[in-house]
Amino acid sequence: MTLAFFEKILKREEEVNIEEILNSMDSEEEFLYEDADAYVVPVSLQTEEDVAKTIEQVKQGNVVLLNISDLLRRNTLKLREYVDDIKNSIGELDGDIARITEDRILITPSRVKIIKRHKRKE
Repeated sequence: MTLAFFEKILKREEEVNIEEILNSMDSEEEFLYEDADAYVVPVSLQTEEDVAKTIEQVKQGNVVLLNISDLLRRNTLKLREYVDDIKNSIGELDGDIARITEDRILITPSRVKIIKRHKRKE
């Protein structure tokens, strides 16, 4: 009985491949949950149509995760123009917008605010 106990403790666990797990998450078939109050919608910002799509999603009450990586590399002037358009429209809708990584912007509808800085207690 003691030998089985030690074998169990010393048994090597199979290594977990995090990249494989994360990649498989994207490949799973998605379906819209009909009872959801809102969705988190990924949008890749490349054209004016993507600007309109982003604004429309926020009007519908959805959160948008905006990928700006392509324009960040190709055309920063267009990126600034598109982001300014989105920012102005979101402000009129009482939504919120914040850059969360180098190439991702989070955009929320009204009644969903982003805490941009966490104040530390001293």
